[in-house]
Amino acid sequence: MSKPSDVLEFEAPLAVLRKEIEALTMMPRTEQRDSDIEQLQRRIESMQREIYANLKPWQRVQLARHPQRPCMLDYVARLFTDFAEIHGDRRFADDHAIVAGLARYHDEPVLVVGHQKGGADTKQKIYRNFGYARPEGYRKALRAMRLAEKFGRAVIVIVDTPAAFPGIESEERGVAEAIAFNLREMAVLNAPIIVAVCGEGGSGGALGLAIGDRILIQEFAIYSVIPPEGCAAILWRDSGRKVQAAEALKLTAPDMLRLGIVDTIVPEPVGGAHNDPASAAGLLDRAIVSALSAVKMLSPEARTEARYQKFRQMGRPGIDFVETEG
Repeated sequence: MSKPSDVLEFEAPLAVLRKEIEALTMMPRTEQRDSDIEQLQRRIESMQREIYANLKPWQRVQLARHPQRPCMLDYVARLFTDFAEIHGDRRFADDHAIVAGLARYHDEPVLVVGHQKGGADTKQKIYRNFGYARPEGYRKALRAMRLAEKFGRAVIVIVDTPAAFPGIESEERGVAEAIAFNLREMAVLNAPIIVAVCGEGGSGGALGLAIGDRILIQEFAIYSVIPPEGCAAILWRDSGRKVQAAEALKLTAPDMLRLGIVDTIVPEPVGGAHNDPASAAGLLDRAIVSALSAVKMLSPEARTEARYQKFRQMGRPGIDFVETEG
């Protein structure tokens, strides 16, 4: 459940009803009180279904950035066992914005890697640089993926970043080269790769980890070439037009599926993943299991060729993309 300070504008009517329920629970228990609470809960469920079924692109951006939305390590804790983190790129440093580690997934050895924004704690957000990865983070990720390839482990990637870190030191150490190198190497990596966009899929910062055999996206996650604020600042020199930019960017999960950028939309609990992280993890788990099973049936040669063709076909005019259910 979200904190009151984290309630989004379009969630305000739901917050009012929840406060009414909270007030009623503090009163002496009677049949009338219990009936009123039950009625309010039904209203909340009905309103939730209606609100979240008709979200606009900017509202989906807000949900993808929700401070209570589960982060990578939340999913690691719920879906994986025996997680042992790998640190450092063996060149410069250990980037805390990208986490990589060996683990077991349904008793199968895998590598899990992804962006970590830091969760709801401010100190952790600063420690993780708010999910903005530096070049050493991408080099660490690739080092770990090559290790997985060597030992025949599948790679599961969780994407959640606003973008790659744009600071001077990041440019000095070659962030563009690090991302480009990952694109090339992941395209031919001889290991099954499942990518799940679970929050923000921002620009090259996301793409640097998002070359895979199956690309999944959670229902209220976004995937975009640039954040709406940056797009508005470039096109209209006014970042305040971010709502208009979000609509123009076609960054929602349904947009991504329709354009053939992703393979599957993973449903979220009513109200979004932040309202029920356990259910969100369960839904993501089922989608990863299904995707991984399908990919592992292919030979290494067929898998890498299919991966190559998948990305070659993106953006080609005249292609009819088939929408799949999550």
